[in-house]
Formats: sequence, structure tokens, C-alpha cells
Amino acid sequence: MYMFDVLVIGGGNAALCTALVAREAGASVLLLEAAPKEWRGGNSIHTRNIRSMHDAPQDVLLDAYSEEEYWQDMLKVTGGLTDEKLARFVIRSTSNCRGWMQKHGVRFQPSLSGTLNLSRANAFFMGGGKALVNAYYRSAEQLGIEIRYNSPVDSLDVEDGQFRAAYVGGTRIEAKACVLAAGGFESNREWLDEAWGINELGERPAKNFLIRRTRFNNGVLLKQLLGICADSVSDATQAHMVAVDARAPLYDGGICARVDCVSFGIVVNKHAQRFSDEGEDFWPKRYAFWGRLVAHQPSQIGYSIIDSKVLGRFMPPVFPGEKADTLEELADKLGLDREDLLATVANYNAACRVGTFDHTAMDDCHTEGIEPAKTHWALPIDQGPFYGYTLKPGVTFTYLGLKTDETAAVRFNGEASRNLFVAGEMMAGNVLGKGYAAGVGMAIGTAFGMAAGAEAAKSVFGKRGEKYAAA
Repeated sequence: MYMFDVLVIGGGNAALCTALVAREAGASVLLLEAAPKEWRGGNSIHTRNIRSMHDAPQDVLLDAYSEEEYWQDMLKVTGGLTDEKLARFVIRSTSNCRGWMQKHGVRFQPSLSGTLNLSRANAFFMGGGKALVNAYYRSAEQLGIEIRYNSPVDSLDVEDGQFRAAYVGGTRIEAKACVLAAGGFESNREWLDEAWGINELGERPAKNFLIRRTRFNNGVLLKQLLGICADSVSDATQAHMVAVDARAPLYDGGICARVDCVSFGIVVNKHAQRFSDEGEDFWPKRYAFWGRLVAHQPSQIGYSIIDSKVLGRFMPPVFPGEKADTLEELADKLGLDREDLLATVANYNAACRVGTFDHTAMDDCHTEGIEPAKTHWALPIDQGPFYGYTLKPGVTFTYLGLKTDETAAVRFNGEASRNLFVAGEMMAGNVLGKGYAAGVGMAIGTAFGMAAGAEAAKSVFGKRGEKYAAA
């Protein structure tokens, strides 16, 4: 006899959405969170907003953000490495999930200074991701969902593609259906090192990575399922990676360690050479590319350099940067060769074609005759004092995951499991083959968490095949 109808493995946004929807459908639910209570919530505690489709202004969301515009943004940031059907499923789900979220205690607020480019597309959580997670946990407790902390699942009993039980230590836990929402493997430094290997310089890049979020996402169950031929998506090197301050902690630095001035200056490697277009697009659509760009530079390090003209145009970092009255002094403080940095800045300044600078729009300030080009917000770096920030790659979450469809079922050799489902980062690679746009992770976790909860409950009650629609 089963003690629970639905077992949810994980404790972040996707897991909580799953548990709540399954419980609302009448299923008894057990949620297993690997972390202790004080660290519950996985990567979701570090989030701020959800990218949300809406056809007209909607409380905290300005103007309209249509399905097609959302889709085009996804297409652009992923470079086409996305499943359009699943991406559109996520997009449409975001148009009507916020009422359900509010019913469970989530509150929204208008975007704040420093997030103006998101005011139309993204709904911000009042109190951030931590408040969202706490609201969901309160609701879960009120609905009678059993929650066990400090309960990492070591392995699953899966037979012929069907879930039988999960093991926590020596304890076997059976359930009629199971949803995997335990995150990626970004905290597993050995797996990251194995995936990234040795570069052409003989370096092991992953050894220099910082982990922006939870230390509890080790990918144990993902590795097991891939080992028993569960269908997979993406590859082990693809991830949401941000250029973070090199002084950030190894784990849980979150948004505090992000450096957001990249668009308004130049970024150089340890040889003081630029290596990518700093002004390609609005920062919310590009910030998650820069960690990977830095990861491919020598010693996995970069330096963001600005002058005083752009101060106040971006969210200020928590860690103060190096400040100098001259570029020569800044080079010394950053450990860069003076002549190399001066030459790079001089070439960049000479290439700048300054039109009307506007940090809120894709302006006409650009470079000509230089590679890489800077396509927007290109202003000469010539007004002291100057500022520099040392950057390292910060991994947020990995994209290698389990292949699925709108039912959220795990698939084995193309066959959908009847009672094993997946949500959140463990399947985000279906939508995010590469790249990122702010708020998409929470959109995927919410849409597929709700779908997985509904499908798991239907599998328990023999109603698989009925159409699911977000509440």
C-alpha cells in the first residue's frame, strides 16, 4: 500500500508548483528537499522575476508583451536551439499563471531602478525569490503536503520506464507517481570539470568557475537516469553562466555578485584584448552569455572597464571596483600590462561613432573599423576616474537534462513514462539549448511544475490524456 500518491523530489519553485497543483487535484503529496530548512528553495531563492506574456498592460506589467515577441526573444537568445512547441507552451502558460501564484501568497511589485528594460516583459516578486518560496511553503503546509528537509534522494527504483520508489539513505519511499524537480548539476564540480575538460592552453576551465546559487544541486538523479537510457537534451557544457565579480563566494553569491556595467564600457581578457561585442543587446538578454565568454578566455578571467560618464546607468555592484584617476593606474591595479590596455582603449575610442546615447534604448552609438564591433552604447573611455571589475564565470544552472513534452513525462527510448515526470532545471534544456533571457527560468519552472503536478495527479487517478490548462 502506498503512503503517498505523488512524490516530489526537489524544493524550489518547480517542485513547489508541482506539489501544490497535485494536492489541489486531490493527491496526497510528499516533498523531499535535500537542503536543511534554512536553505530550502534551491536556486529559486536567488530569483527576482518571471518573464510573462500579456496582450495588454497588466497591473505591474507595462504595455503589452505578445506571444510572438516573447517567442522571437527566445529564438534570438537560443540561436534556434529550442523546441518551439515547448517554448510556446511555456510562453502561453505565463499568460495565466500569475493569478494562481497570487492565490498561493506570491505578491508582485513594479520593476525598480536598474531594471527598466524589464518593466514590460517581467513581473517582479515582492521580496524576491525567497519570499516566493516561503509563500509556497506556507501554502503547502496549509494544504497538508508533507515536507521533509535534509532528505537528498540517493537513487531511484525505475523498472521498464516506470517509477517504483526513491531511496533516501537506507529508507525506501514508494509512491504511485514521482516528479523530478531537483535542479541541474551545477554544484557538482567534478561533473563540470569532466564536461569542460582541458582547453587548448592546457587549462581545466571548470576549476575556475564559481557557483552562483545553491550547493545542493549535484545532479545525482540526472546522472542515474541518463545512465539507464532516459532521453536527454542539450549538452553538459551548456548553462546559464554569468560574468560575476571574481571575489564572489564559491556558492550562493546570487545576484549580489553580478557586474552589470558590461554594456557601457569594454571587457578585456588578461592580455588586455577585447573579445566580444559588449553592446549587442539589452543586458537582460545578454548577461547570461558573458560567463561563457569569459570561460573561453585564458585563465577564465576578464576585466570590465568603464569611465565616469556612465555611472548611475546600471545596477551598482555590491563589491566596489578598482578606481583610478588614470588608465595607467587602473591597469596596475587590475594586473594588466599598461601599454596593452592603453592601446586597446585608444583603438576602441578612435572607432567610436557617438550619436545620441540612450541607455534605455538600442541607441546609435557604435564602432566602425574595429573587431569585435560594439553595436550600441559605444562611448569613448576618456573621463576619469576610471573603474575596473575583475570577472570570473559564475554558473547559475546547467542545461543538460531530460527530454520531455507538454505532459512533462520522462521518456525512455522515445516512450513516455506513465508515472515519472520532470520539471524545472532538470528539463529546461528542452527550451534553452543555449543562451538565456531574464525571467525565463522561472517561467519554465512554473509552467512545467504546474503541468507535472497535474499530470502526476491524473496518472494516480487514471485520467492521463485529459488536457491540462494552467489555473
